[in-house]
Amino acid sequence: MTSLKTLLNLLLFLFLFFQYCSATDTISPNQLVKDGNVVVSIDGIFALGFFSPGNSKNRYIGIWYNKIQEQTVVWVANRDNPVKRSTGILKFDQYGNLALFDQSDILWSTNVSFLANNSIAKLSDSGNLVITDVKSKRAVWQSFDYPTNTFLSGMKLGLNLKTGLNRFLTSWKSLDDPARGDYTFELDPRGSPEFFLRKGLTRRWRSGPWDGRALNGVPEMTRSFIFNYNFTDNDDEIFMTYTIYNTSIFSRFLLDELGSVQRSTWLDGPRRWNTFWSGPRDKCDHYGECGAYGSCNSNTALECSCLPGFTPKSPRDWYLRDGSHGCERKRDFFCGNGDGFLMFGHVKV
Repeated sequence: MTSLKTLLNLLLFLFLFFQYCSATDTISPNQLVKDGNVVVSIDGIFALGFFSPGNSKNRYIGIWYNKIQEQTVVWVANRDNPVKRSTGILKFDQYGNLALFDQSDILWSTNVSFLANNSIAKLSDSGNLVITDVKSKRAVWQSFDYPTNTFLSGMKLGLNLKTGLNRFLTSWKSLDDPARGDYTFELDPRGSPEFFLRKGLTRRWRSGPWDGRALNGVPEMTRSFIFNYNFTDNDDEIFMTYTIYNTSIFSRFLLDELGSVQRSTWLDGPRRWNTFWSGPRDKCDHYGECGAYGSCNSNTALECSCLPGFTPKSPRDWYLRDGSHGCERKRDFFCGNGDGFLMFGHVKV
């Protein structure tokens, strides 16, 4: 009798154990994610739960690297509507949306319509939270379509021309506040598509267009021993994406709160993020630093110079190292009077 009881207890334990393990990456229609609960992707790469950034006491639903000692958040749901206490609950609402509740108040929702008892939310090892209709097995919402300040492997950054969906990065306000900050990193599809870093509406930096291997203003992207970048430009979509060859390497593309875009990779030894590249790199990397018909060179005492045949439009400001007014022609242009074209190398135009 004792051995039978022991066997039954063991079977019950195994049932509960495997049930728990199989559910750790999933939020079901009747499941509540309370403050202190954590949803973990199947291989333990990413985790979802409540967190407080920096010195803040506010609580947010976020996704972070689960195997990194320094908590590094890559996505925030309620970035503009924090929970003020530890009373938040993430669950499916009566309309079938995954929503964040603070008592009776809804602070955030996926805002799509489908039956709650036919859907689940699953956190993948790519860091993507995906809501799937169980019957049709169709994804009806995913966090990768609504990035915050981090561009992850497998994510698309750019435009869906059919639906109008625009995936772009927005900085945090500060290390203590993940609300939408001053900076955005967004694709401009006009002409040769390229990405612009903006502060408000002001352009601060640009990536340059895709040259077949990389964005031409970021030559470090051509180092393909870790990453594989791809750029798609067709009638349906314009976007950039990338993959990481070795899935044990943790790497992110971040727009930080100071207005810098940077690629960094986690180093297990010193336990820190190591920056591969960042932009803007220096004064000459700022958008329009020397104005129209001006050229910028960080290796010269006076960074700005005019192209041949041009002179500073505002000489006084120019020699005070303000080249934003640019240059103008020394004389009127008449094609055929000795005017022609000059070739310039190692410049971003």
